Amino acid sequence: MAVPAHTKTHPVADELAQLLFEGADRERVHGAWRRLVSGKEFAYRPGLPPEERTALSYERLRLLNDAAGDPVELAADPYRLAGLHEWTGPVDGGLTTLASIHYNLFLGSVLDHDGGRGRDLSAFTSLRRTGTFLCTELEHGNDVASMETVAVFDRTTGGFHLTTPTPGARKFMPNTSLTGGPKTAVVAARLVVDGEDQGTFLFLTPLSDENGHLPGVRVRLLPRRTGTPVDHCLTSFDRVWLPREALLEAEHGRLGADGTLASTLGNRRKRLLRSINRVTMGKLCMSAGTLGMSRAALTIAVRYSHSRLLAGPKAGERIPLAAHRSHHGRLLHALATAYAMTFLHRSLVSRFAVHADTADTGEQGSRPSAGEDRAEVEREVAVAKGWITWQARAITTECRERCGAQGLFPANGLADLPLNIEGGITAEGDNLVIWVKAASEMVFGHQGVRAGESGDPEGRELTELPFLRGLLAEAERIWQDRARTALREGPSGDPVGRWNATSDAALEMVSAHARLQAADAFLAAAARTEDPRAGFLMRSLCRLFLLRQLGEHTGDLLAEGRLTPDHVRALPKAVDTVLGELAPHLMTLVDAFDLPAEVLSGIPIASGGSVGGDGGEVDREEAGVVAAGAY
Repeated sequence: MAVPAHTKTHPVADELAQLLFEGADRERVHGAWRRLVSGKEFAYRPGLPPEERTALSYERLRLLNDAAGDPVELAADPYRLAGLHEWTGPVDGGLTTLASIHYNLFLGSVLDHDGGRGRDLSAFTSLRRTGTFLCTELEHGNDVASMETVAVFDRTTGGFHLTTPTPGARKFMPNTSLTGGPKTAVVAARLVVDGEDQGTFLFLTPLSDENGHLPGVRVRLLPRRTGTPVDHCLTSFDRVWLPREALLEAEHGRLGADGTLASTLGNRRKRLLRSINRVTMGKLCMSAGTLGMSRAALTIAVRYSHSRLLAGPKAGERIPLAAHRSHHGRLLHALATAYAMTFLHRSLVSRFAVHADTADTGEQGSRPSAGEDRAEVEREVAVAKGWITWQARAITTECRERCGAQGLFPANGLADLPLNIEGGITAEGDNLVIWVKAASEMVFGHQGVRAGESGDPEGRELTELPFLRGLLAEAERIWQDRARTALREGPSGDPVGRWNATSDAALEMVSAHARLQAADAFLAAAARTEDPRAGFLMRSLCRLFLLRQLGEHTGDLLAEGRLTPDHVRALPKAVDTVLGELAPHLMTLVDAFDLPAEVLSGIPIASGGSVGGDGGEVDREEAGVVAAGAY
């Protein structure tokens, strides 16, 4: 298997790239960000201490802002916001974090409340002030409904006093240091009027200026965490006075001059969820960042697998790593998953954008089922965020390992990716917690296939995509039935005990559901393929993805009569056949990820070289590499 030329992209890769990157909308959604990260300012810089590395991310944020066009329009565009994260994720995890906070959580939250209410946003759109978002507290993470920070209405001035009442109420991990210049925060706090808690709202709060932090604002830098450094801090407030206009208002809550709250929502929890609804878009942003990292990792690992030569079976013969099924098989499984992740993400951004548009135009309230529809979309986004970010960690770890010791050097573009993905797994809702919430809603609130709906398995071939898709749907149904049974039979009078008896099966149901949604998005994309060669690759990759998902469910499907013993026996051979068909097309499949040549040329093992090589020469090892795997 010779190393293919990369001076010109293959037409099939172009067709695949069109499918992966929004089709006709590709330039609008991805073009500016792809060009941005191609610049020399985004090249890897070795040896920077954490403080300088953090400062570099802020410098790059300004370059990104210059390329963004109108930042207000960007904050309102789910497609471009997600695209931003996909392209910055692989080159600067710190920048991805800062951009997500500034454009989505901060600026987006301001705009989502009465459209910004005529506020002058020029300081934020020009980045004279960087925006940050303060919600999570030291002792209140996923249980934000229990947060303690308060904004007490002052009838004398008409403003508010923002206070952190306990050490546990300090805002945990926002980027509130003086690095990057003056900052303003959107702070989530309980609105208290005459001693009565009205629920959680957002307050626009200046934190610092050119002379330092403002009076009453207390900031302590946290120890460095794993991944690309960001200036994470503990932040608290000592009776910081805020003017009346600091309260971000919308239909869910407006405060009258007399201190009376008018709200379209009947309880404090709903007001909280409405106030921080940008977290749903944040889940799409976190997923997008890890998607970009996964595709970059696969591109690097596949290119390395073609340039890294080993001793062949004949004396004096040398063959690339990619020739070995033990090597390319793992990469192909990861590739199939990455394609599925991408198509799932595309489908959910589109669904989310539709509901965001109807909410902005007021149409949502005119349709009786719109609220339920939006809740379902938000749940699907949460489920997908968990699945995508977990898969991204597995993919980047696999790619790092497949590049051996070379993968350990940050200069080769892989070592930092799994660590940066850890942040995405936890941000905008810890994956397990948001899956538990989704599971509790889906046990009885979701209708999948009914028993036997996928039909008689006799005479069906494992190569049939509709059959494979139906089997995965059956797996979801099996686990949902088990969860329902467990919940009904759980100990009465003990809600925690009943859920403990249910949660394992319910989480397996969510896992199967996520993969089924990914498969459906993959199948829909394959149906849009026009080039027959690209169509073959898409269908083969989708088949590989589905076969891999079914492996752990064969016992259940056999017991339920959805698979025959012959199907189970044929599964390993079916997987091997698809791997053999796809192996010659590894390079085409990653070329479709469209990583800029400027980025790849700066990564030694992605451009035919290695760390430690001389003048780009590959440092090749000889003895026993095939038998011992010492590559």
